[in-house]
Amino acid sequence: MYTNEEMIASIKKVEANRAANAAYEPVRMTAQEKDDILKTYHPDYIESEFSTLKIGPNKGEKVPHELAALLQANSRIDPAKIDLEHPAYDVDVLVIGGGGAGSSAAIEAHNGGANVMIVTKLRIGDANTMMAEGGIQAADKPNDSPAIHYVDAYGGGHFKAKHELVYKLVNDAPDAIKWLNELGVEFDKTEDGTMVTTHGGGTSRKRMHACKDYSGAEIMRTLRDEVLNRGIPVVDFTAAIEIIKDDEGKAAGAVLMNMETKEIMVARAKTVVIATGGAGRLHYQGFPTSNHYGATADGLVLAYRAGAKLLYADSLQYHPTGAAFPEQIFGALVTEKVRSLGAKLVNVDGEVFMHPLETRDICASGIIRECKARHKGISTGDGEGVWLDTPMIELKNGEGTIEKRIPAMLRMFMEYGIDIRKEPIIVYPTLHYQNGGIDITDDGMSGVENLYVAGEAVGGIHGRNRLMGNSLLDVIVFGRNAGKSVAAKYKEVKLGKLTLDHVNSFAKEMADAGISTDAVSPKLLPDYARKAN
Repeated sequence: MYTNEEMIASIKKVEANRAANAAYEPVRMTAQEKDDILKTYHPDYIESEFSTLKIGPNKGEKVPHELAALLQANSRIDPAKIDLEHPAYDVDVLVIGGGGAGSSAAIEAHNGGANVMIVTKLRIGDANTMMAEGGIQAADKPNDSPAIHYVDAYGGGHFKAKHELVYKLVNDAPDAIKWLNELGVEFDKTEDGTMVTTHGGGTSRKRMHACKDYSGAEIMRTLRDEVLNRGIPVVDFTAAIEIIKDDEGKAAGAVLMNMETKEIMVARAKTVVIATGGAGRLHYQGFPTSNHYGATADGLVLAYRAGAKLLYADSLQYHPTGAAFPEQIFGALVTEKVRSLGAKLVNVDGEVFMHPLETRDICASGIIRECKARHKGISTGDGEGVWLDTPMIELKNGEGTIEKRIPAMLRMFMEYGIDIRKEPIIVYPTLHYQNGGIDITDDGMSGVENLYVAGEAVGGIHGRNRLMGNSLLDVIVFGRNAGKSVAAKYKEVKLGKLTLDHVNSFAKEMADAGISTDAVSPKLLPDYARKAN
């Protein structure tokens, strides 16, 4: 409920301009304008917010301060105290992470006959997959093609993605939708069974498949049920805190820690899949986040200490529309689907200031510019933002559209007395996605043999910016890809003697570089405890 006089006065301007704004088609930015706005306003371009790595495979490269502190931190274990001779678990495939990518990998590895086990530091389904709202892309309509999808995705990532990964993403997309549909995902469909598709930012075709505005939750529900119905073991509230290698340098399992009892266990495995998700809970540059509680970049730390190279670890996605008011939902995701249905971005004076479906990094930069440089944001008392004029949706599409197409958004704001059918909402960029991650080949393997990666922990799929709907897609495509790869690989693996020598070597490298820190990693959970003054 809006009670602030400034907000109410601004809403009156928004209402007075709504009909004209709804009919107005903002001009898209030129390539030069996009380049300029990114370099001036996007958080990735603020040089003072990055550190240069002193050690490891990416030595000399820049990453956010918060990530550098974890990549160059102490291990949580003393290798000399870990009993590698008597593993608590011995499997063909160890999947670290219980989100969409980990579940997809486990299902496909199980299909391939592997003895597979999932370990997850929270519960299966506690993941960014569950929180994704807008949809999943796939070029499966007659007016579309994987080639067109490729051009959209590659261009949207500033032409920095790895070609072979984008190629696999777009070509495997139609089959990913078919697979999910057959597993039981309830996609939006017309009465004759045709899937409903919409535009997203940066897409040239309507290829966004959705389950209203809880697409990720529906996909995760289906995958979780499939994992559990197959009887695939899930060890929850158990974190992987170090990768184990064999004496030939191949990944051979992980050291695990029970999150409640702190008990240390060893899991021996012929192949390992890292599917640990993103990093939003590191709150880079102090931004709020739309991410789930466990998103602390664990997989990047585990892989880096084991010797795997990262790619584009300096690139993050700030979703342009995080909730900026009320404070109880500060940073919560306002799905891009709201804009794809017709809502526009409006400043304090009731003016539409940019095209609503520019790519996410451009939209985020535009909002930051409107607030910081043009001083046309709306003050919330604790911060600022711009209006997302949601009543435009029903003005353009008819009464009932919001309740039918984005019911979760309607419910979220109704909890605080804001009816998005009648009132606009205030938004500001929120830390949403880890564009960078672990470098992989198109079979999903990292630079460490037998160590595979899937989902948001991968770098290079999206280049330096991701289009809406391509993360739920990469979760499925590269999750399944990793599962199929390890199902073939484990059969030829003969493990040598288990070792943690690489952990000692990394500690020596830190000492030689003069790095002295009390920090330990992986972080596992964010620290929100109040500090004494």
